[in-house]
Amino acid sequence: MDKLLNIASQKFIDTHCHFDFPPFNPLWSDSLQLANQAGVSDIIIPTVSLDNFERVWELAHQYSVLHAAMGFHPLYLNVFKDEHLDVLTDFLNQKSNKCVAIGEVGLDLYMQEPLFERQKLVLSAQLRLAKQFDLPVILHSRKSHDQLAAMLRRLDVPAKGVVHGFAGSLSQAQAFVKLGYYIGVGGTITYERANKTRQVMAELPLTSLLLETDAPDMPVSGFQGEPNRPERIALIFRSLCELRHESPDEIAHQLYINSLALFHLKQ
Repeated sequence: MDKLLNIASQKFIDTHCHFDFPPFNPLWSDSLQLANQAGVSDIIIPTVSLDNFERVWELAHQYSVLHAAMGFHPLYLNVFKDEHLDVLTDFLNQKSNKCVAIGEVGLDLYMQEPLFERQKLVLSAQLRLAKQFDLPVILHSRKSHDQLAAMLRRLDVPAKGVVHGFAGSLSQAQAFVKLGYYIGVGGTITYERANKTRQVMAELPLTSLLLETDAPDMPVSGFQGEPNRPERIALIFRSLCELRHESPDEIAHQLYINSLALFHLKQ
């Protein structure tokens, strides 16, 4: 327990938070104050569909601690149209330093009727944009790690990215790491029953990990049934410290450096 006493002094970057969703909307300032009190210095907000492009873009430009990731989530393909890619390109052409990634994009074989070929086409188009604009990607992957890794081998994104909310095997995680991608560490590791994911996060190189909440989704242990929040990243960090051999200072520092490097954020 002594190992964890100085957690309150750490600094965190929430690399994946849907801050434009309720319960943060419209109490932005109150939520940011709570996050700041927990040591959260920056929050990256991924879009999911064209519907929240403007809101995420405006939030990122209104608050210095917020940053946008622009992209089309595979679970929202029902509202996606091919011409939406032109809108995404228009946003990227503004070359704003507040847009730090393409995301949330990826593959999902967990849902019913996944339209997988369509998913792959939309993801391919967005990976090409990431390459064109030299941006990293924030990747969604459920039951699709092997297929996603195969696509990333074929369609190289020089700026790489992060596989968010990872819950696969150690070998699957290592395949992404070998390709140059980070692995997102989220609330799953706060549950003792999540043995496989906890073991993966214990064994991967610290240089390959990022912290994320996926708030308001992916609640941490003890807060089931409640919307997740960015300040609870400290609880995810606490669980990670319990799983790893490094000191909390070393873990926090390396995760912070990883996040700054991937998203080109300033300290």
